[in-house]
Amino acid sequence: MSRVTTPPLSVDVVLPCLDEAAALPWVLGRIPAGWRAIVVDNGSTDGSAELARSLGATVVAEPRRGFGAACHAGLLAATADVVCFLDCDGSLDPAQLPRVAGPVLAGAADLVLGRRRPTAFTAWPPHARLANAELARRLRARTGAALHDLGPMRAARRERLLALGLGDRRSGYPLEMVLTASAAGMRITECEVDYRPRAGRSKVTGTLRGTRQAVRDMRSVLAAPPPTLLVIAKEPVPGRVKTRLTPPYTPEQAAALAEAALADTLGTLSQVPAGRRLLVLDGTPGGWLPPGWEVAPQTGGGLDERLAAAFALASPDAPALLVGMDTPQLTGRMLAEPLSGARRAGVDAWYGPAVDGGFWALGLARPTAGLARQLLLGVPMSTAGTGAALLERLAAADLTVCQLPSLADVDTATEVDRVAELAPDGRFAACRRAIGPHLAAGLDSPSEVAG
Repeated sequence: MSRVTTPPLSVDVVLPCLDEAAALPWVLGRIPAGWRAIVVDNGSTDGSAELARSLGATVVAEPRRGFGAACHAGLLAATADVVCFLDCDGSLDPAQLPRVAGPVLAGAADLVLGRRRPTAFTAWPPHARLANAELARRLRARTGAALHDLGPMRAARRERLLALGLGDRRSGYPLEMVLTASAAGMRITECEVDYRPRAGRSKVTGTLRGTRQAVRDMRSVLAAPPPTLLVIAKEPVPGRVKTRLTPPYTPEQAAALAEAALADTLGTLSQVPAGRRLLVLDGTPGGWLPPGWEVAPQTGGGLDERLAAAFALASPDAPALLVGMDTPQLTGRMLAEPLSGARRAGVDAWYGPAVDGGFWALGLARPTAGLARQLLLGVPMSTAGTGAALLERLAAADLTVCQLPSLADVDTATEVDRVAELAPDGRFAACRRAIGPHLAAGLDSPSEVAG
C-alpha cells in the first residue's frame, strides 16, 4: 500500500471515551501532527477525562450514556472542515487516519470508512466479525456502496454530517450515518486500516447485554425507511409567479427571484436524506432542476386540492414531507433532524409555520390520499388564518404534530430583503444583489406552501 502523507489542512478527531485511561496515552500520542483530538468523556470513572486533558486533548463531557451520544457531542464540538471518528480503546492506530481522511480532503469522497484488517486473531471475536459481515452485506444491498465493514474509523466533512440530522444516540449511530449519507447522495468508500487487540473489554460486543442492545439499535435504524420529499412549485415564468412582488419588481425580476428561490430549495433538499425526491410542477422543468429528482404534473383545482393530490404520489410505507418553492433560507438540518428515524418515533405529522400566518411545510408519517384530503380540502388558502385552520384539522384528526421552525416566505419586497440576509450565500441572495436597489413597498400578505 502506498504511503499517504498527512494533508496540511485542519482536521478534528472525535474520540468517544468511557473508561479508556489505559489506552489514552498511546492513542493521543499517535494523533497526526496539527490535528486536534476531541475526547468525549461519556461518564468515565477511571480518570480518563483528566488524563486526556493533561495530554493536550480537548475534552467534552457528554453525560448521556451511549456511543452515538458521545460521537454526536464531539461532532457538535468540532470546528474543522473535516472530522474523523476513532475508537479510543487502542484497537485502531490514529497514525493511519490520513489514509481515511485523505480522499475527503482531496474531494474524491464524501464519507470514508476504515475497513478493518485484524493484526491478530484475538483482535476481532468471531461472533462480532460474522455479525459485521452480515451487516455489511445488507449495507451494500441498501446503498450500492462497496462496503465490507461498518468501520468505526471514518472521515467526512463536518457540515455534510450535520446536515444528515443524525438522531440515534446509542449503538445505531454508525449505521445511521452510512444509511443517511447514502440517502443524501454522498459518495461513500472504504480503505484498509489495521485492527489491533483493544485495551480492556468492549462495551458493546464484550458483553451479552451490550451485544443485544447493539442489535436492537441497529435493527431499529434499518427498519426506518427514508422519507419522500415533495416540492410543489410553478415554473418560474414572468407574469405567472410572485406577482405580489410586482411592483416594485418587474415581472422578469420577480420570475428570476422565484427561479433562484426554487433552485436553492431543491439544492438544499438534494442533500437531505430521502428515499425519493419529487417535484410536483405546474409547467416545464428547466436548467434549475438538479439531478435525482422525479417530476410530476400538478392536478387541476384549487391549491388545497393540488396539495392533497401531491401526497397521493407518495408511498404510504414511508413518511412524506411537502414544502413550497419560496423558502431559500431553508437548511438541511431543519428537516433532516426531525425526520430522522430516532426522532420521528411517535410523530404523526410535521408542520412548518410561515411568519405571515400560512405554512411552508406539511409532513405525514403515514401519507394516504384520504388523509391528505381530510386535512387539506376546504382549508382557506392565502389568508392569515391558513396555518391555524390546518392545525385545527391536524388536532381533529388526533395526530401528534412535530412543529418545524417558523420561516418567512418571499411574497413581499420586504421579505425578499429579509430572506436574502438570512441566506447570503445562496442563489436567491445573489439574484437579489444583481437586481440592485429598489423602493421596498407593499404590505405583508399571507402565504401558503405553494409558490
